[in-house]
Order: sequence, then C-alpha cells, then structure tokens
Amino acid sequence: MELSQVTLEIFSKLEQKWLYHCDANNKKTRILSIDGGGTTGIVAGVALIHLEDQIRAKTGDSHSSIADFFDIIAGTGIGAFFAAMLTAADGNGRPLYTARNAFNFFIDNQPELFKPKSVGFFRRKKMFSDNSMEKVLKEAFRREGGTALTLKDTCKPLLVPCFDLNSSAPFVFSRADASESPSFDFELWKVCRATSATPSMFKPFELTSVDGKTSCLAVDGGLVMNNPSAAAVTHVLHNKRDFPSVNGVEDLLVLSLGNGPLSNPSDVKLRRNGSCSTSSVVDIVLDGVSETVDQMLGNAFCWNHTDYVRIQANSYAGWKAEQSTQGVLTERGVESLPFGGKRLMTETNGERIGNFVQRLVASGRGSSVPPSPCKETAVSPLANGR
Repeated sequence: MELSQVTLEIFSKLEQKWLYHCDANNKKTRILSIDGGGTTGIVAGVALIHLEDQIRAKTGDSHSSIADFFDIIAGTGIGAFFAAMLTAADGNGRPLYTARNAFNFFIDNQPELFKPKSVGFFRRKKMFSDNSMEKVLKEAFRREGGTALTLKDTCKPLLVPCFDLNSSAPFVFSRADASESPSFDFELWKVCRATSATPSMFKPFELTSVDGKTSCLAVDGGLVMNNPSAAAVTHVLHNKRDFPSVNGVEDLLVLSLGNGPLSNPSDVKLRRNGSCSTSSVVDIVLDGVSETVDQMLGNAFCWNHTDYVRIQANSYAGWKAEQSTQGVLTERGVESLPFGGKRLMTETNGERIGNFVQRLVASGRGSSVPPSPCKETAVSPLANGR
C-alpha cells in the first residue's frame, strides 16, 4: 500500500472520530421530570403513555421505551412512583415497566396505595394506611425471586426528593450518589414511600441506606420540590462525572409533566375562625412550588424556549371533571412567559408531546450511564444522621 493511501486512511479515520466527538458534544442532555400531587396521577400517567406511544410510532420500534430517549428521570410523590417504575431495571438493562404497564399498575392498586383509615381519640381524622401503601410498593419494586431493587438497580439515572426532619433540610435520592457509596443507596420502595409522606395523609417515614449508615426521617418531597425540574437541571449542570458535556441550559432538553392543579379557590376549606384547613394549605403549597419552578425555568430557557416544554392541565375544573385520557391530551397547552404570566397556546398537550418526541428521536437513543466504582472508604454519616 502506498504511503499516500495509508496517510489518507489515517486522516479519514481521525476525521470520523472527530466528527463523532463533535456530534456527541452537540447532543443535548434530555431530562424528564414528573410532578407529585394528589392521589390520581391521571395527568402525568396519560402524558407518559402518549409519550411512549409517540416514541414507538416515530421510531417504528414497538419495544422502544421512555428510558431509551432520556438521560435522567426525576419525580416527586406520584411522579417518583412513575419515574422509579420507568427506570427500574429487569436485570438485563431494560426497564421493568412500560409507561402503560406502570399507569395500569398504579390505577389497579390505587385503592390500596391510598387506603383510608380513621385516627385520633374520636377517630374523626382521616389519613391513609402506611402498611397498605408499603405492601404495594414492595410488590412493585422487586424482581422475580423477591429481590428488592435499590437506586443502583436502574437503567437510567434517577432523582427523587424528600424533606428530612432529622436535618430540617431537603434530601435528594439519586443513582449518582448510590453509585458512589452504599451509604446513599436505598431500596426503591422506600424512596417512593419517603417522597409520598404528605403530612396530612401519612406519618413521617424513617428509612436507612442499604449499609445502615445513613438515615432519614422523611416527609413529602412535594413540600419543597413538588416540581422536581429545577432539581434535575441543577443536578445535571453540576454533575460533570455523568454529564461532562453540559455547560449551561443551552445544552439541555427538558420535558416537565404536571399532575393537575390541587387547589381550587371554590374548594378551599375554611375553619370556623376563617383560617385555612391543613389539607388546603398543603394543596396550595404543592401548587405554588410547581408553578414557581415552572416560572423560573421559563425564564432560564427564555432564549431557547422550545428546549423546555411543560405539560399541565390548564384548569382545575377541566381535568377533575372529565377524568378522561382524552381530556388531558386535547387541552390547549399553557406556557410560562418570561418575567411573569402565562399564555394559552394553539397546540394541544398531545401535539406538544408529539413535537417534543420528534426532537428526541432525531437525537437518537441514549446509553445507560455506567455506575461509578464505589469509593474505597464509605461516606461517613453526619452527626444528624445524614
């Protein structure tokens, strides 16, 4: 072979590698965020099914999953339940559940997940059964043979927030931390139970890591991060180990799924002295957190607003009255405007998801982020149990 030909082949291969590297650097990191709130999960569940159906239709692959086209999935409350089900691995690197299977499992077990019980001296206060919910969650997050799944047993990075009463601070469960040390690896059913411990519905939930070195007394993550989009964006921006090519929001593609508004002015429960009931205050807090985060991200993505898409029922009455799958998808989308306010869009929620999927499919399938090797020494828990 002549020297010129050898040189040509060498430079050709170097050029291909350089182009591949450029394409990889230009590829946006894709985030899926799912809100908490309520006990129905209809809005997020329907949106997830439509999202996966659109992915399969546009790829022509009936086995494509949501996890194939997102680099990290975050969820709070019910959203964490869906996020964990979509990322829990079957042992062969594939998700244990499809979006439809996850939603059907949730609907079928909803009476047990939120099983009412009466408490208090006169048994007038209504809460939900801890034992009943925990039984369903344990069933959802185990493989054949009964092996309990942990944060490390996910095919894509997972992010789930709660609030730790021991430290009076947010506590965020993540696969990144679980891969670093068993002191931050928790069983998935416990993670979902922790982020769902709404004070007006459940007692605080105490959990420990798989090695027993980190503990947390958890209440609902929705009180601080009902819309976990901002937490997911911040996590990706500062996690250079797993997302080295991300330098700013211009490198991100974010789909945020709401779960319908919880508070309605006409339904606010007032006590005899005119103050709001505890349940009404919790609903207002959850809605306020979600809307505030949506407004913040709307501002952050104001120069590239198509990279951030928020799917939410645009009225309390609309989705509560219909309780139908088509009602969620046929509603016109709502977009936060920079520096305040919202606008009603011409596109429906279903159309917006379809347009977002076009970009997902064009960017290609993602690859599972390999777990990092455990550190030689485990992370020492702090004095307060963290």
